[in-house]
Amino acid sequence: MYSADTKDSVGLVTPQRAEFPEGLTLACGRRLPKFELVYETYGELNADASNAVLVCHALSGHHHAAGYHNETDRKPGWWESCIGPGKAIDTNHFFVVSLNNLGGCHGSTGPLSVDPDSGEEYGPDFPPLRARDWVHSQAMLADRLGIPSWAAVIGGSLGGMQAMRWALEYPDRVRHCVVIAAALKLSAQNIAFNEIARQAITSDPAFHGGRYRQHQAVPRDGLAIARMVGHITYLSDDAMADRFGRDLRSGNLALGSDEGVEFQVQSYLRHQGSTFSESFDANTYILMTRALDYFDLAREYGDDPVAAFAEASASFLVMSFSTDWRFSPSRSREIVDALLAAGKSVSYAEIQADQGHDAFLLPIPRYVEVFSAYMQRVRGA
Repeated sequence: MYSADTKDSVGLVTPQRAEFPEGLTLACGRRLPKFELVYETYGELNADASNAVLVCHALSGHHHAAGYHNETDRKPGWWESCIGPGKAIDTNHFFVVSLNNLGGCHGSTGPLSVDPDSGEEYGPDFPPLRARDWVHSQAMLADRLGIPSWAAVIGGSLGGMQAMRWALEYPDRVRHCVVIAAALKLSAQNIAFNEIARQAITSDPAFHGGRYRQHQAVPRDGLAIARMVGHITYLSDDAMADRFGRDLRSGNLALGSDEGVEFQVQSYLRHQGSTFSESFDANTYILMTRALDYFDLAREYGDDPVAAFAEASASFLVMSFSTDWRFSPSRSREIVDALLAAGKSVSYAEIQADQGHDAFLLPIPRYVEVFSAYMQRVRGA
């Protein structure tokens, strides 16, 4: 919970909104005539705007990465463990920008927004997005904020993919690129998990072809199942075993359960799914997972990641986690191998951690130590 006495938090923060009436032509060829981005900032931009850091969020993330929105907040931003005074991304030295991606459902223009051409919500008709669309919109925000280049672009999971795309699209505007628990492209297994999640949503009778809001409905069951499927892949077997094992809610298998929820892990997953279905938009989830599926950094470079990184000028930090099977260490090593072959400056760390893919969100000592040391190097540069 928020406390004014907390010294290592950025404290109370207020989301901001940037409007772009000039619009943006997307990778799919369609054009958004105008759009808005919601973002937060932490720390102070220095006189020559050389200390700015961009934080890119993962699949279901948003702009609220650190601090608290009001004095009654019980939970801080999603990366509170790494952003703040004296932390890895030290707001005593860096000016941090964190935004809700274009297409999001936490304030930025997306499926919940009104299409100016029709006067109705976009809903399922919102244009498909690619990671480069996020990067181009983020560059427009940087221009608006007077940031000619980033000291670092940082992201975990899908955020790490955006960070790599930044290094290719705007090589002169990224001095350091931090890629955490990511990959050059999704594996077939990852695409399969995303498709199961989408099928769960679209098969929900309340989905109504994506026009559920016109029917005053929400595909809660489908969203909950999608979240449960995703959440299982974010945790390792060890993490689930340590946290739940085969513990019973009643402590006695003979007692059974009228709801069919006897094991603690079942109860946990249902709670996660239910909570998510109340806070995240179904069309947005479909949009974001498809963008994740289609991400392939080397596609237009003859499927050669070495050629893709050839024009990058940033220095790189790549980190992975030993028990992450969604984006395994071998996928991070593919990034590192391509960067080395392209002659780029790259540091790599595989962190021993039991928490699986979600480890990048947690204050794991070795992870924080490596991250902090690299960011001190960014600050020194």
